[in-house]
Amino acid sequence: MRIVVTGGAGFIGHHLCRNFLGRGDEVVCIDNFISSERGRIRPLQDEGKERFVFIEHNVCAHIKVDGVVDAVFHFASPASPIDYLNYPIQTLKVGALGTHNALGLALTKKARFLLASTSEVYGDPEIHPQSEDYWGNVNPIGPRGVYDEAKRFAEALTMAYHRTHGLQTYIARLFNTYGPGMRLEDGRAIPNFLRAAIRGEPLPVYGDGSQTRSFCYISDLVEGLIALSKSEVHDPVNLGNPAEMTIAELAEQVLKITGSGSCIEQRPLPQDDPKIRQPDIAKARALLGWEPKISVEEGLHQTAEDFQKRLSIGQK
Repeated sequence: MRIVVTGGAGFIGHHLCRNFLGRGDEVVCIDNFISSERGRIRPLQDEGKERFVFIEHNVCAHIKVDGVVDAVFHFASPASPIDYLNYPIQTLKVGALGTHNALGLALTKKARFLLASTSEVYGDPEIHPQSEDYWGNVNPIGPRGVYDEAKRFAEALTMAYHRTHGLQTYIARLFNTYGPGMRLEDGRAIPNFLRAAIRGEPLPVYGDGSQTRSFCYISDLVEGLIALSKSEVHDPVNLGNPAEMTIAELAEQVLKITGSGSCIEQRPLPQDDPKIRQPDIAKARALLGWEPKISVEEGLHQTAEDFQKRLSIGQK
């Protein structure tokens, strides 16, 4: 296959590119590095050689890809709160214009299209766990609304292309994902905690740490995305690990795994920060035969080793 990955230099995007190259596909990676890293491209070029093409481009402008395209995986978007709060307008534009252009490419090429959506479409949920039929509790004009509403619009546009043009589309609602290769300064809980613990600095816990999250290891997520892209399931599907824990519990586990003597430092809770987050993955289990295999403890060990190595040699 020949696959286009927008946001292919991002955390999940570059893992997807590696997976596709590893199975013998051709990959066209598109990124403008607004919230990703150039350093992720060189290993892909070395691994893929002539099967890997990189295009530096903002997908909010028309996307031109020569030749056959079998699938478009649309992952272009800031995803960490520090990124979409720093780039609110760009986040809204890539959710709207970027998704429109990526769908247009898929339609022109008669390719399958997979949208990376997010559990943030559920906002600060009033039901628990969150299933795909829940419409969410989102503050559209709050600071997080730029990301939440961008993804909600992207979902609506994707379904419109499916219904109007018969385009083969897929919507993955991704819950917190982690693993080797995350930016050290990503700003989300696991990178924050690992970086601080390894450096012997206080672990920043926002609020009292009672808010919950569910963390899915990157290899499990990639398998779920590929299973979804091969299916005939066109409504949104949750992909995440239903093993829920509090942020305080996560911090303690990171301290244990790293053997760090760091303390925990409480900080003010950001506005509209969700109190609970846990995916109901019954749909993915039933329709895709997918569920996570890697425990949080095992995944944290792998991620901690990667962070330790990169911190020791001064990488980002």
